[in-house]
Amino acid sequence: MALKENILKVIGGPHVAAVATIAGGLPAVRFMVLAGFDDMTLVGGTMKISRKVDQLKKNPDAAISIWSGKEFSDPYVVIQAKGKVHEDIPTKKKYWNPMFEKYFQSVDNPDFVVLVFSAEEILYIDPPTMGQEVWKR
Repeated sequence: MALKENILKVIGGPHVAAVATIAGGLPAVRFMVLAGFDDMTLVGGTMKISRKVDQLKKNPDAAISIWSGKEFSDPYVVIQAKGKVHEDIPTKKKYWNPMFEKYFQSVDNPDFVVLVFSAEEILYIDPPTMGQEVWKR
Protein backbone atom coordinates (compact mmCIF):
# COMPACT_ATOMS: atom_id res chain seq x y z
CA MET A 1 0.00 0.00 0.00
CA ALA A 2 1.22 3.49 -0.79
CA LEU A 3 2.64 5.63 1.99
CA LYS A 4 0.02 8.37 1.61
CA GLU A 5 -2.80 5.83 1.90
CA ASN A 6 -1.25 4.41 5.08
CA ILE A 7 -0.92 7.89 6.56
CA LEU A 8 -4.52 8.75 5.69
CA LYS A 9 -5.68 5.62 7.53
CA VAL A 10 -4.13 7.11 10.67
CA ILE A 11 -5.05 10.80 10.26
CA GLY A 12 -8.27 10.64 8.21
CA GLY A 13 -11.33 12.02 9.99
CA PRO A 14 -11.42 13.29 13.58
CA HIS A 15 -8.78 12.04 16.04
CA VAL A 16 -7.35 13.12 19.35
CA ALA A 17 -3.91 14.50 18.58
CA ALA A 18 -1.01 15.77 20.67
CA VAL A 19 -0.26 19.22 19.28
CA ALA A 20 2.94 21.07 20.16
CA THR A 21 3.50 24.76 19.53
CA ILE A 22 6.37 27.00 20.60
CA ALA A 23 6.00 29.11 23.75
CA GLY A 24 8.98 31.19 24.82
CA GLY A 25 11.33 28.99 22.83
CA LEU A 26 10.03 25.78 24.42
CA PRO A 27 7.45 23.26 23.21
CA ALA A 28 3.94 23.51 24.66
CA VAL A 29 1.90 20.32 24.13
CA ARG A 30 -1.82 19.80 24.46
CA PHE A 31 -4.43 17.35 23.21
CA MET A 32 -7.06 18.50 20.77
CA VAL A 33 -9.38 16.94 18.22
CA LEU A 34 -8.10 17.35 14.68
CA ALA A 35 -9.69 16.11 11.48
CA GLY A 36 -7.29 14.93 8.79
CA PHE A 37 -7.91 15.52 5.08
CA ASP A 38 -6.61 14.00 1.82
CA ASP A 39 -4.45 17.07 1.13
CA MET A 40 -2.47 16.30 4.32
CA THR A 41 -3.97 19.12 6.32
CA LEU A 42 -5.37 18.74 9.81
CA VAL A 43 -8.07 21.04 11.10
CA GLY A 44 -9.45 21.78 14.55
CA GLY A 45 -11.49 24.37 16.38
CA THR A 46 -10.56 26.35 19.47
CA MET A 47 -11.28 29.56 21.32
CA LYS A 48 -9.58 32.74 20.16
CA ILE A 49 -8.24 33.34 23.68
CA SER A 50 -6.42 29.99 23.91
CA ARG A 51 -2.65 30.16 24.31
CA LYS A 52 -2.08 28.06 21.19
CA VAL A 53 -3.70 30.77 19.03
CA ASP A 54 -1.25 33.40 20.25
CA GLN A 55 1.65 30.94 19.95
CA LEU A 56 0.78 30.04 16.33
CA LYS A 57 0.43 33.70 15.40
CA LYS A 58 3.95 34.31 16.72
CA ASN A 59 5.46 31.12 15.29
CA PRO A 60 3.50 28.85 12.91
CA ASP A 61 5.75 25.81 13.48
CA ALA A 62 3.91 22.91 15.08
CA ALA A 63 4.49 19.23 15.75
CA ILE A 64 1.57 16.82 15.86
CA SER A 65 1.41 13.17 16.82
CA ILE A 66 -1.57 10.88 16.17
CA TRP A 67 -2.05 7.27 17.22
CA SER A 68 -5.32 5.38 17.23
CA GLY A 69 -4.86 4.28 20.82
CA LYS A 70 -6.65 1.00 20.11
CA GLU A 71 -3.73 -1.44 20.02
CA PHE A 72 -0.09 -0.88 20.93
CA SER A 73 0.81 -2.36 17.56
CA ASP A 74 -1.22 0.20 15.56
CA PRO A 75 0.73 2.59 13.32
CA TYR A 76 1.14 6.22 14.31
CA VAL A 77 2.45 9.41 12.75
CA VAL A 78 4.64 12.32 13.81
CA ILE A 79 3.97 15.45 11.78
CA GLN A 80 5.93 18.66 11.24
CA ALA A 81 3.43 21.31 10.14
CA LYS A 82 2.73 24.99 9.74
CA GLY A 83 -0.34 26.19 11.60
CA LYS A 84 -2.58 29.07 10.67
CA VAL A 85 -5.41 30.69 12.63
CA HIS A 86 -8.60 31.46 10.68
CA GLU A 87 -11.21 33.82 12.10
CA ASP A 88 -13.20 34.43 8.91
CA ILE A 89 -16.76 33.11 8.59
CA PRO A 90 -16.27 31.26 5.24
CA THR A 91 -13.41 29.15 6.68
CA LYS A 92 -15.30 28.59 9.93
CA LYS A 93 -18.35 27.40 7.96
CA LYS A 94 -16.23 25.19 5.70
CA TYR A 95 -14.83 23.25 8.65
CA TRP A 96 -17.74 23.48 11.09
CA ASN A 97 -18.57 20.14 12.67
CA PRO A 98 -21.74 19.54 14.73
CA MET A 99 -19.54 18.20 17.55
CA PHE A 100 -18.21 21.78 17.94
CA GLU A 101 -21.65 23.00 19.07
CA LYS A 102 -21.13 21.73 22.63
CA TYR A 103 -18.00 23.88 22.98
CA PHE A 104 -18.52 26.86 20.68
CA GLN A 105 -22.34 27.05 20.39
CA SER A 106 -22.39 28.24 16.76
CA VAL A 107 -20.18 28.90 13.77
CA ASP A 108 -20.98 32.62 14.21
CA ASN A 109 -19.41 32.74 17.68
CA PRO A 110 -16.71 35.44 17.37
CA ASP A 111 -14.58 33.62 19.95
CA PHE A 112 -14.49 30.43 17.82
CA VAL A 113 -11.52 30.10 15.44
CA VAL A 114 -10.27 27.36 13.14
CA LEU A 115 -6.70 26.10 13.18
CA VAL A 116 -5.43 24.64 9.90
CA PHE A 117 -2.19 22.69 10.04
CA SER A 118 -0.50 22.00 6.72
CA ALA A 119 1.83 19.02 7.01
CA GLU A 120 5.31 19.58 5.63
CA GLU A 121 6.72 16.22 6.68
CA ILE A 122 5.08 13.12 8.12
CA LEU A 123 6.93 10.25 9.73
CA TYR A 124 4.82 7.06 9.52
CA ILE A 125 5.79 4.40 12.06
CA ASP A 126 4.64 0.77 12.03
CA PRO A 127 5.44 -0.61 15.52
CA PRO A 128 5.35 -4.36 14.76
CA THR A 129 8.12 -4.04 12.17
CA MET A 130 9.60 -0.78 13.56
CA GLY A 131 9.42 0.33 9.95
CA GLN A 132 9.50 4.05 9.28
CA GLU A 133 8.72 5.99 6.13
CA VAL A 134 8.78 9.74 5.51
CA TRP A 135 6.30 11.69 3.38
CA LYS A 136 7.28 15.24 2.37
CA ARG A 137 5.20 17.97 0.78
